[in-house]
Amino acid sequence: MKSNSTNIFFSRVIVFLLVIAVGIVVFFGWWGTSTQAVDPMDPAPISFTVHPGDGVRVIAANLATYRLIRSPTAFFVLVKVMGIEKNLQAGDFRLNKTMDSKTVAQQLTHGFEDIWVTVLEGWRNEEIAVVLAKNLDIPESEFLKVSHEGYMFPDTYRIPHDASAGAVVNMFRTTFDAKVTDAMKASAVKHGLTVDQMVTLASLVEREGHNDQDRPVIAGILLKRLKANWPLQVDATLQFSLGYQSSDKSWWKKELTDDDRKIASPYNTYLNPGLPPGPICNPGLSSLNAVANPKDSDYWYYLHDTSGAIHYAKTIEEHNANIAKFLRG
Repeated sequence: MKSNSTNIFFSRVIVFLLVIAVGIVVFFGWWGTSTQAVDPMDPAPISFTVHPGDGVRVIAANLATYRLIRSPTAFFVLVKVMGIEKNLQAGDFRLNKTMDSKTVAQQLTHGFEDIWVTVLEGWRNEEIAVVLAKNLDIPESEFLKVSHEGYMFPDTYRIPHDASAGAVVNMFRTTFDAKVTDAMKASAVKHGLTVDQMVTLASLVEREGHNDQDRPVIAGILLKRLKANWPLQVDATLQFSLGYQSSDKSWWKKELTDDDRKIASPYNTYLNPGLPPGPICNPGLSSLNAVANPKDSDYWYYLHDTSGAIHYAKTIEEHNANIAKFLRG
């Protein structure tokens, strides 16, 4: 009886091991076939786009649709095993059916034709320069030499990987010219502003206003101050003057002091009435529209509390009360 039990046990172990062995053979057979090139005889180039935010599953499904890989599942597993999921880039790639899945995956980490670059509203040129240097290897100094503050229109761009600083600047400026309509420019003129002055004022509104409701109101307040020859007293212009803050790791100083408001700079709108010499950042369409179409109000003052919410005032007494309540209370 004991011998029979032992024989049965070993028989089951052998069967189990055989099943595992067959499973391994089947898996590696499937894996080898699934990761092979779709057609080793077809080198015709195929343009393939990875959009910003596409995950591995989406990329794999799209590759399969273009018949650039045999199996989305195998490609997904391969990327995970290779540990390159975070290295996959958004952009345009030139692939072909002679590439196996590993080669395709590697190509999606480099060798792209175009690169997606996003420029955010309110960035100054130095901040854009950092992104271009990182993504396109354009030296920051080259971009800063040829760029024009205020006119590098914030948007998401698909840029050729070998684009020069000048080509990128032209792309940004072309978008600006397309977005800023003649009607907007004419409206700004009615408010006594040239196009350059509109852009400069919009750059202040961009840094001071946090939403589409506040921006037209702030634009209206600043326009009234300009016409009355009041100092604009915009903190963002001081931040621009102060430049990069190593302690904040930002181009925009977080906490301004009374001494900051006394700095000798043409951009100090506490000491100098009128607009600063030029834009302090690159405004988005909402801020440009706000300056072209400001909202009339009885307000002459505003401030942001510690949470970023804005509070308006009609008189200096109301404004001082808001300071006491929201900033010193």
